[in-house]
Amino acid sequence: MKYIKKSEEPESFTVWKNLANEDWQPSWDNFGKPQKTDVHNSLLQEQGFICYYCGRRITKEISHIEHLKPRYPNTELALEYTNMLASCQRERERREPLHCGSKKDHWYDENLMVSPINANCEDFFKYTDDGQILATNNSKKQLAAETTIDKLGLNIDKLKDLRAKALEPILKIINTITEEDRQDLILGFSETDSKGYYEEFCAAIIYLLKN
Repeated sequence: MKYIKKSEEPESFTVWKNLANEDWQPSWDNFGKPQKTDVHNSLLQEQGFICYYCGRRITKEISHIEHLKPRYPNTELALEYTNMLASCQRERERREPLHCGSKKDHWYDENLMVSPINANCEDFFKYTDDGQILATNNSKKQLAAETTIDKLGLNIDKLKDLRAKALEPILKIINTITEEDRQDLILGFSETDSKGYYEEFCAAIIYLLKN
């Protein structure tokens, strides 16, 4: 999981919500194009086109708008941009296990959900060379980390295999590079590229480089 700072909501979305009057109120049920498309695109851009939860590369076609705090019973947050993010697994392949927003569904616990919009969210997790995501050794953060991993399915075989593949190039060079090179790599993976993309599974890569 990587911390990604929320940006301002799209102007078209703000304007649409401000059209509310006695006869019409904006709601998730009447939230559609072009405002919904604008919101989805904005979420992808602020996230550098990676899933907020697992860090996979996502596009509009394979992602969906997810609510950190579920729309029900939090109906007042259904159109709150700070409560929205883009999650992978818009559609599942046959027999593919649920993970990320699709698995989280209506679950949310203020004390046990590690929120990706919290600046310290990355401190809750550690990664292994074989692609596992595990809870930190910090006893105060372990329960929330373990619960979040479980509720989001972040350690299913599919994601472990993808993480391990992303880590392979770093593992091949990590014992041969200089300290300066290592710091340059950490900085590079911490930022988006010229097209606004984060590296897939960059949080795991950065952890490996730092540890």
